[in-house]
Amino acid sequence: MSERFEITRATLMDDRISPPMQKAVDQGLVTPTPEDEREQNRQDHLRRHPRSEDLHVFGFGSLMWNPAFEVAGSHPALVRGWRRRFNLWLSIGRGTPDFPGLSLGLEPGGSVRGLALRISAARIDSETRLLWRREMFAGAYRPIWVMADLGDRVVPAASFAINRAYERYAADIPLAVQARHIALAEGPLGPCIDYLENTVRILNAIGQTSGAMHTLLDAARQFR
Repeated sequence: MSERFEITRATLMDDRISPPMQKAVDQGLVTPTPEDEREQNRQDHLRRHPRSEDLHVFGFGSLMWNPAFEVAGSHPALVRGWRRRFNLWLSIGRGTPDFPGLSLGLEPGGSVRGLALRISAARIDSETRLLWRREMFAGAYRPIWVMADLGDRVVPAASFAINRAYERYAADIPLAVQARHIALAEGPLGPCIDYLENTVRILNAIGQTSGAMHTLLDAARQFR
């Protein structure tokens, strides 16, 4: 098994690329976005947000259970007009080139439940730098703004949608294929099924006890 790695606030603050990721870069498995380009993207995206106000980030996958940035508070949220899908092949992280895993991305259509993670106004700059280093390391995602319904109010929130032009984007993967790869793929970040199990755990905690992620988890467990 390849060297283990964990995404934490400390690792995101480290200017060095993690050894597993550096190995993937050296092997041509991923091409990092240049730091200055990523920083310009961050600034451009956040320009519409008043810096005197707290910022919400909509988490729909691993950000829900491992944000790795400083969260001042969180609240269950519903976002309309977007849906959560396993639509990104992972040859690194939770998979390998020989047997890739899968990761979640937002795509247009439907609705999706997750967590609105609040960053205090004073911490927006430092914490979004970490967020962009994590989510925008390569070209798999693009930042978007969504309207997150918190029940008693609706707030704008930053989030990340799949980049359909990205080379490892997967449009329509049959359920059985998704289930097999999620069940059996593993990489430096651990087993791919952990990603799905943790996502379902948070969904259960915020009141969504059935749905596409639960169906997929049931199917994946058949391969274990």
